[in-house]
Amino acid sequence: MCSLCEPRSPALSRRRLLGGGAVLAAAAVGALPAFAKDAKGASNSVVPPPNAISPDDAMKRIVDGNARYVAGNFDNKDFSAGRAARAAAQYPIAAIVSCADARVAPELVFDQAPGELFVVRVAGNFVNDDGLASLEYGVKFLGTPLVLVLGHSGCGAIDATIKVLKDGTRLPGHLPTLIDALKPGVEAAIAKKPQDLLAEATAENVRSNVRRLSTAKPIVGRMVAEGKVKIVGGIYDIGSGRVTMI
Repeated sequence: MCSLCEPRSPALSRRRLLGGGAVLAAAAVGALPAFAKDAKGASNSVVPPPNAISPDDAMKRIVDGNARYVAGNFDNKDFSAGRAARAAAQYPIAAIVSCADARVAPELVFDQAPGELFVVRVAGNFVNDDGLASLEYGVKFLGTPLVLVLGHSGCGAIDATIKVLKDGTRLPGHLPTLIDALKPGVEAAIAKKPQDLLAEATAENVRSNVRRLSTAKPIVGRMVAEGKVKIVGGIYDIGSGRVTMI
């Protein structure tokens, strides 16, 4: 029988209360930074987590990783390495707001091992309240110093938004909600009357979401103002594999 379906006594037993307290205590300990021990076992200094680096250092790591990816010279070939350590904790160096497009795989694009990128994916790589909550968790509780909004060439979600706004195309299901989220960037691009509307709309959508995150209350914007987090934007070219920062 499912343990959740078993009848419960209205009064919790002392053993159960103590057990629950132990679980909460363990969780609290897991959320604290590690401490180095001296020869007598006393705590004497805080050991910083692996992602306790500056936003600029995090940026350099993902830019260098993309260069390796473009050249086909991967550092990370054995994704089973570090599996036991990852079971205990995660220390992502960057959060990536990526499109759900199957051709965009951030861990590969930036040649990073599992656990090194905190990825939020949705068609059109935009930030709604749910995505913002995820990013707040990443920067506040995981210590992620960099957030990259990553658009990509030939984005179908952006292209569909252009067709809706310019041609009056009607989309089924919940797709109109997606279009509503992408309209600000696409409308800004249409106003520019560029030669390549899809490319410009993709870039404007990235810029729009970078601006939103840079001032997002109450967590991300404050951490940006304090210099603890940097928000950047980039475009991934599917054909070459190269990410260009914008």
